[in-house]
Amino acid sequence: MGRETAVVLGGSVAGLCAAGVLARHFDEVIVLERDLLPPDAEHRRGVPQSKHPHFLLNSGRRAIGAIFPGFEESLIAAGGMHLMPSMDAAYCENDGWAPRKSGTMTMVYSSRVLIERVLRDKVRELPSVEIREGVTVTGLRSSGAGTARGRVEGVAYRTGEGEAYLAADLVVDALGRGSSVVDWLGADGWAAPPEKTLDAKVTYTSRWYDLPPADRRPETWWWKHLVVTPTQDTGDHPAEHEFLSNFFPIEGDRAIVCMGSWGIDMPRRTEAFEAAVDRVRATAFGRATHECTPTSEVHLTRSTGNKWRRYDLLEVPPVGLVCVGDSICAFNPFYAQGMSSAARSALLLGELLRARETADLAFFREFLARQKKSLDVPWMLAMARDQAYDFATGTEVVAPLRRRLAARFSWPIFNAINAASREDAYVEGTFAQVFNLDKSLREMATDPRFWFGIARYKLRQRLGRTVVPGGFDERRDPPGIDYTGYTRGTGGAPSAGTGRGDDRVGV
Repeated sequence: MGRETAVVLGGSVAGLCAAGVLARHFDEVIVLERDLLPPDAEHRRGVPQSKHPHFLLNSGRRAIGAIFPGFEESLIAAGGMHLMPSMDAAYCENDGWAPRKSGTMTMVYSSRVLIERVLRDKVRELPSVEIREGVTVTGLRSSGAGTARGRVEGVAYRTGEGEAYLAADLVVDALGRGSSVVDWLGADGWAAPPEKTLDAKVTYTSRWYDLPPADRRPETWWWKHLVVTPTQDTGDHPAEHEFLSNFFPIEGDRAIVCMGSWGIDMPRRTEAFEAAVDRVRATAFGRATHECTPTSEVHLTRSTGNKWRRYDLLEVPPVGLVCVGDSICAFNPFYAQGMSSAARSALLLGELLRARETADLAFFREFLARQKKSLDVPWMLAMARDQAYDFATGTEVVAPLRRRLAARFSWPIFNAINAASREDAYVEGTFAQVFNLDKSLREMATDPRFWFGIARYKLRQRLGRTVVPGGFDERRDPPGIDYTGYTRGTGGAPSAGTGRGDDRVGV
């Protein structure tokens, strides 16, 4: 196969990352995008999820930085914020506010629309890439479907001027969850890939706000980001106590207030949304929201099921086609894995194009095998929590006993890991690697040193010998004391009680 023309279907994060990689290996790269792309950081029809918070995990930051050198610096120059969550975010866990303490993990906070704008700017700097806007892809053309000599050969599309066809040496599907590529392949005689699915009925709802001017913000606002995890209380409580809630900072002195849940109807109207923030179990969440000025309507999303199209299981995968992003594997957005997984797939494609001269059947089999190994990491994380719900549906639903075990232990284990991370650098570093997709859940689960650290912390906790206090009253503002380097009794930080509602640290 020559390397003259590559066609990318879709100009979102996954498609732009693929285009950045392909520009190094093809004479021309053509991106076909249905929307007319805005010049600035604005919402568009093709990315409805841009109205909700988006995390770019460390593995994704590194992957995009490898594809587009200077990306992170450009994102920060455009308004993104480089923060350390353990210092700049206030976390309300099951037993109350966690202590503030420096850690190894950092993140860049911004809106999804700003990330896409910076990526578009980077792609437009590449002379071999052309973005064609206002284009609707209508099908693929291929020959020899299902045989070793079969190949995807090009793309049919429609513009305002009529129907057109574009021959391609490689096609990249970045059309997202709703991609019709599987149907188009089937129409040509290709076998449909098996699918893994799990829908835990996650719904989330968001509204955008302007922060108050810096000189008018409450003194207790040391934090940039507020997170309130679901309660583990099995008694009577408001439905809002089950929400995973985020007061998420973005560029331009703004925040996205987002609440989500598994299997609970979420507010979609302004009045219901504003009332719900007041019933979130950490009262600072509602107070902070009401200090801000709303700038949008309420945005609600239900399209959150996990879905993995297993092209790697086909006896003969379609040569000439690569799928990236949600078109190959879509995750529950709660876990913030989509953009990073898409960038990692694009980087894998670039590595293979660099290593192999011919993109033949062996090339695509190797790519799918390596992509599968990469996707296993986030997929296992998503399954670990979403399989806990009786109302979940799909091929990956597990037996009742396993569901009960997941429901009973997933959040307590998460809380134990967070607590132990405050006093054990190995636990903290290992979990940061898993969270950022640099290490698999299986590796963490089979690491004796990791579990020794948690067991040791729990024993110290039982004996009253832990160093960093926690569990501060969720009915008060999160404590702003920095416990970095604190050793009990040394005066390194104010002596703070470990119980809820301690007057010295509850404000």
